[in-house]
Amino acid sequence: MTDEPGLGFDLPPSSRTKDAYRVLARKYRPQTFDSLIGQDAMVRTLGNAFASKRIAHAFMLTGVRGVGKTTTARIVARALNCIGEDGKRAEPTITPCGVCGPCVAIAESRHPDVFEMDAASRTGIDDIREIIDGTRYLPAEARYKVYIIDEVHMLSKNAFNGLLKTLEEPPPHVKFIFATTEIRKVPVTVLSRCQRFDLRRIPAETLIAHIKSVAGEEGFAIEDEALAIVARAAEGSVRDALSILDQALALAEDGAPPDAATVRAMLGLADRARVLDLYDLTMKGDPAAAMAELRSQYDAGADPIAVLQDMLELTHWLTRLKIAPEAAKDATASPAERDQGLAMATRLSMATLTRNWTLLLRSLSETRDAPLAIQAAEMAIARLCFAADLPPLDRLVADIEQRGAAPQGPRPTASAAPPPAGARASADGRGAVMRAEPAVDAAPQASAASIPSFEALLRKMEEESEIILKSRTEKFVRLVSWAEGRIAIAFEPNAPRQEIAGRLSERLQAWTGKRWMIDVRDSGGAPTVEAARTAARNSLFEEVSQHPLVKAALDIFPGARLVDVIDNETLPSSDAGEAEQMDES
Repeated sequence: MTDEPGLGFDLPPSSRTKDAYRVLARKYRPQTFDSLIGQDAMVRTLGNAFASKRIAHAFMLTGVRGVGKTTTARIVARALNCIGEDGKRAEPTITPCGVCGPCVAIAESRHPDVFEMDAASRTGIDDIREIIDGTRYLPAEARYKVYIIDEVHMLSKNAFNGLLKTLEEPPPHVKFIFATTEIRKVPVTVLSRCQRFDLRRIPAETLIAHIKSVAGEEGFAIEDEALAIVARAAEGSVRDALSILDQALALAEDGAPPDAATVRAMLGLADRARVLDLYDLTMKGDPAAAMAELRSQYDAGADPIAVLQDMLELTHWLTRLKIAPEAAKDATASPAERDQGLAMATRLSMATLTRNWTLLLRSLSETRDAPLAIQAAEMAIARLCFAADLPPLDRLVADIEQRGAAPQGPRPTASAAPPPAGARASADGRGAVMRAEPAVDAAPQASAASIPSFEALLRKMEEESEIILKSRTEKFVRLVSWAEGRIAIAFEPNAPRQEIAGRLSERLQAWTGKRWMIDVRDSGGAPTVEAARTAARNSLFEEVSQHPLVKAALDIFPGARLVDVIDNETLPSSDAGEAEQMDES
């Protein structure tokens, strides 16, 4: 790499101030597509478009921070207006020369026909109106007027609407280039008028090679482990990587490059190898050693939150290794870390890894909110250690089912006589047989526990005091079909579907001793019990209101209305007799 103009980096000498230091992220900002790393698909597409003269009137560049959105916009502006070293180029080119008047002026942000606007600070319709008014006039010097709007998602709704017509049919001498990190906030009406390019995160291998080359240009030879730490902390952002590298080089003493420990301490990160050791200790269920290791890392300057974040990242990495061992080819991991990670991934089950992910995710949130982060982190490590001894969930369920089917009590001593046939033995804590009780036939229990119909289910709910479940079932559930062990139901709108279905399945299994399949349909089914009850009541009211006696009573008492109808069959015997006497009278 070089800082000579036109070869990929830096600005021309005329823009520099003597002895002024420029940060690496600016000094090594790409000036051509050849020096733009990690965006091969976009460069190839733009190259073909320029070669075939199919250049769009508007571009939308999106991606995370520091991957080259604004840099790409400026390169495109130069490519559109480059006139070549001899000043005779008449067409846009994908390889701007970097030395002609337009290229130099655009690189120095002083070209009168290339306008760069920050939408975060100029969000209103008035700012867009200035752009719209400016598009009416031909370029003063360049081939195209280019409008670069950074962070375009920050524009107001009115500003977006004001831009739509001009954006759809701009004058032939105008090009728009938008850049945003929040593509979802850009209205689809704007997106549909642009040619969109999604800039990717830079792969770790490419990023490591790039920052290593930049460090070499600066006269530093940094060890690979330190470069891997920088690349991992940058998370695919070139700007972040160069900013971290700039800070790391500032730590160099007497020209000696910073080592991995120095970079790790600068970023407040825990030693990845020690985090692996800590993770291994927790998975072995050794809380004393694990908490001692955590305290040692804390005393050495590691942030407890960073340690838990690294353990969370490590859990994700081990899970990937478990599923696809080729994930071990991670450029940010050392050979020793890869070997230890593969061994741990082989030893740990998928159930354990997913459980660790859940526990660490919750522990990380608790640690951020805790008064003392180290105490919360130690509690999280202790929780992980004791959770490591838990059996897998499927084995635990199978053991519970087995114990439920064949409960194991204390074994009788050899001298004790076996209980008589047809009797059940009860034992005290010492294993001595205390008494024998007649065995209960299992068949009548199964028969008594069977639920043959939906109405029987509602009665069972009432008997078992499942009042809330009964109320929700009557209000929201429409029965589609009923069979022993399987029911099909549909729900009313706004029903708590998962809660009702889950509780029904759980209670049916508890009452009948077998699993029930709850088939939830989107539509169909009989009316709900509550709806049927309301319809029957309305029908009864209609019928009773037409009775001559009721009509006569309503005529006698003006303003009276029918409030309730009581069926004689639902009354106690004495009240029913009085009601019959009233009917006869």
